[in-house]
Amino acid sequence: MTVISTSGLARTFTTPSGPVEAVRCVDLTIRAGEIVALLGPNGAGKTTTLRMLTTLLTPTGGAATVAGHDLLADPAAVRAVCGYVAQSGGVDPFLTVREELVTQGRLYRLGRAEAVERAEELAAALGLDGLLDRKAVTLSGGRRRRLDIAMGLTHRPAVLFLDEPTTGLDPGSRADLWDLVRGLRDRDGTTVVLTTHYLDEADALADRLVIVDGGTVIAEGTPAELKTRYAGSPDGSLQDAFLAATGRPAAPADSAPAAV
Repeated sequence: MTVISTSGLARTFTTPSGPVEAVRCVDLTIRAGEIVALLGPNGAGKTTTLRMLTTLLTPTGGAATVAGHDLLADPAAVRAVCGYVAQSGGVDPFLTVREELVTQGRLYRLGRAEAVERAEELAAALGLDGLLDRKAVTLSGGRRRRLDIAMGLTHRPAVLFLDEPTTGLDPGSRADLWDLVRGLRDRDGTTVVLTTHYLDEADALADRLVIVDGGTVIAEGTPAELKTRYAGSPDGSLQDAFLAATGRPAAPADSAPAAV
């Protein structure tokens, strides 16, 4: 079943120096229960695409549906079925974990008792139980990111959008979040759309990759399919495949992984 469908999705910004086409034409089809990673160079339009699909930005062209709801005709219905975790997060450092989660529940119009129950349920599911009465400022980066995701899951969304969810986390915390995302798909059937700068993360976590460059989709497929197509083998390097797909020169063998 298709959960997200876009056709010619576009966003142009007006600036003092003239119009900027952040997203020119994005065509996507994402199925229920998929983990899909959006890859692309800095400025490719990944975050702008996510912000449009979550109704935070109004498209200037094209059309889209999210879980059967038209993005332009019924944005309130779209907001009701999706969760969004931004790059910068949304945690108030001076509130406790419990206060953050209960407040989020109340914003989604849960009754007080239901919001308290949901907060405890999410804390248990995301490894935050025992921390409910600690202020967010005292949490590690990985735990704060778990709290961000818990807040995005308060209303049990069908689709969860994660914008660079593991940036700045240590390897252990990154692996924990990978397990968390897999669990959301496997246990709850949640569709997850994420952006990432880490090609190893995309390779290990995503069912399907979508490469965006210049505001449009230039390649998509499973990690193995893209490595076969652009690097010559399903066991090839995703970095080599990414560089080939985007027309960028191959990096020297001893260089750092490509940022996307």
